[in-house]
Amino acid sequence: MAANEHRLMDRHQTSLGANVVWGGVDFSVWAPKAREVAVELVHADGIECLTLEPRGDGLFGRYVPGVSEGARYRFRLDGGRSYPDPWSRYQPEGIHGPSEVVDVARFPWSDSTWQGIAPEQLVLYEVHVGTCTPCGTFDGVVDLLPELRDLGITAIELMPVAEFPGRWNWGYDGVFLFAPSRMYGGPRAFQRLVDAAHHHGLAVVLDVVYNHLGPDGNYLAAYSDDYVTDRYHTPWGDALNFDGAGAARVREMVIENARYWLRYFHVDGLRLDAVHTIHDASRPHILAEVTTACRAVAGADRQIFLCAESEASDPRLLRPVALGGFGFDAIWADDFHHAVHVLLTGEREGYYRRYDGTLRTVAAVIERRVLAGVRSGGISGEGEYADYPPASCVICLQNHDQVGNRALGERLHHLVDPEIYAVASCLFLLLPSIPLLFMGQEFAATSPFLYFTDHRPELGYLVTEGRRREFAAFRAFADPSARSRIPDPQAVETFLRSCLNLAERDQHAGLLRLYRTLLQLRARDKVFSRSTAGLAAVALDDHCLLIRRWVEKGERVILANFGAERQVRLRTRLACPWKTLGWTILLATDESRFRLPHHGSSEETVQGVTDDDQSTAVPIGTGTRLEASWRGRAIVHLPVRTAVVLACGPEGGGPREHRSVRRRGLPGYGEPAERRR
Repeated sequence: MAANEHRLMDRHQTSLGANVVWGGVDFSVWAPKAREVAVELVHADGIECLTLEPRGDGLFGRYVPGVSEGARYRFRLDGGRSYPDPWSRYQPEGIHGPSEVVDVARFPWSDSTWQGIAPEQLVLYEVHVGTCTPCGTFDGVVDLLPELRDLGITAIELMPVAEFPGRWNWGYDGVFLFAPSRMYGGPRAFQRLVDAAHHHGLAVVLDVVYNHLGPDGNYLAAYSDDYVTDRYHTPWGDALNFDGAGAARVREMVIENARYWLRYFHVDGLRLDAVHTIHDASRPHILAEVTTACRAVAGADRQIFLCAESEASDPRLLRPVALGGFGFDAIWADDFHHAVHVLLTGEREGYYRRYDGTLRTVAAVIERRVLAGVRSGGISGEGEYADYPPASCVICLQNHDQVGNRALGERLHHLVDPEIYAVASCLFLLLPSIPLLFMGQEFAATSPFLYFTDHRPELGYLVTEGRRREFAAFRAFADPSARSRIPDPQAVETFLRSCLNLAERDQHAGLLRLYRTLLQLRARDKVFSRSTAGLAAVALDDHCLLIRRWVEKGERVILANFGAERQVRLRTRLACPWKTLGWTILLATDESRFRLPHHGSSEETVQGVTDDDQSTAVPIGTGTRLEASWRGRAIVHLPVRTAVVLACGPEGGGPREHRSVRRRGLPGYGEPAERRR
């Protein structure tokens, strides 16, 4: 390679596309189907066409001096039609328009001291950029950052931002992997968002799609037939070709795309969509190459977070690459969501059929964190992830899939009463796995999150009809007239209804306060802040769940009562008969400060902890220490549909852990009081 070519390559941000280099732009494209390729420079007074030089292996390229950032261009194939650049950095006129030259390396970053956030400290907040603020842009998300930080969020997770067809889209129909959407503000605005997030102490995780590409605006077939393969299929179209003829360039595109977001946009991690539909029979597997490349970009001093979504619950995802795994830090663990959803709603259709709706199943999911599957009448699988830390699982009560893939886009709090939702939220946020909140759940947003698209009419019609056919097997939509009520993804009203009303943060301040308080407990409490603290879960009966978390000198108990009023007898793991035993109520969901929308008007709380012998009540919110008897027992009075968080030890007054106590079974450590009488 000539010395001048070395100077050009030193400035290359990616191996293909339009790279701003010294004194001009180097254009390059992989087009093995073409005999001749030219770059069309779009000027105000016309088009300048320059022939590219063959560079071998289907590559064409040319250094063009005098061209700078902002120039628009297309590639013309064999003197015929012109197409956007498959590696475009920006599509200012949409997916069918010309590409624009962007020097992504020129952004003035101010986050030089930022080193990322450890997985154990992550609290994820999933957002769709187009619907989470009134303006629907990256800059709009910047305005949310202070409030998210104060809520207790430590990282925002963005649904895909790669350029998509039309004015709005979930992002999973993207066709230009390197181009942040013009509708959100483009690449510079995305860089501003990440820089601002780091200024507020927040990480940014980006959802990326490497299993398929959208159908509209997908011109890859004009360049090569090898981008996709018919040997594998996904529910959304042809699979990307990672192991067939020409796969080397496809692998290069995906690997470089992952590095691109980390290096030039400073994102702190990636969430890979539906990796169970990524097929690769070659070695090393493309997923292992992606994670290895990402960690090489980050280096030893920068913490990144790599997460995989997989229906298969394959433990290889978390296994280090050196041990034959794929090297991810965590997976999206759907079992917790599904088990809780069936418990609270009673829904048993679709993939919910595998879950029996019992607290016993919820307790098993919490202890094992990820199961191979749950079937009616019991649990299958033996906790394949038991050897991995809790922070290897991302759990949720809501996410874009579980809400948006419902026919009417209902959120969980639309389906259950506010008290039950508060109990579930308390349970969810104080478990050691990584919690993911879906935008608006912290203030019980009234807006649904519906499936919306803005395709051209002929494709849009197929999307609408296909969406309604999906639900034909569900009882509620078996009748065609019922299916006609499913919102049309192509209708503007469907998109607008999905936009958050941020004024509801004030209207629903009680729930927002509950979420903020729970997240403060998670971050600051001596036990809850340690993801490695001991964990045990027991279903006391059909409606009451007991969770214990403990460290050497402290214990916490969560009692989640989804049913009628009851009493629960409680002992401590930190039993030490010659010292007093103290329990403190840290939080109860029926406190007046957490008043939820449409909550009852009574100002009184009947909840408290009483000593076994003295029967001394401790009112809610006083933080009063309870003097327990030498037996170390107490009775917790639980009102209907209430969760209580109790402390013993540091911040709670208890003595040392008794190490002989068994982790499972917990006889006498938490059970309905009447059973002990």
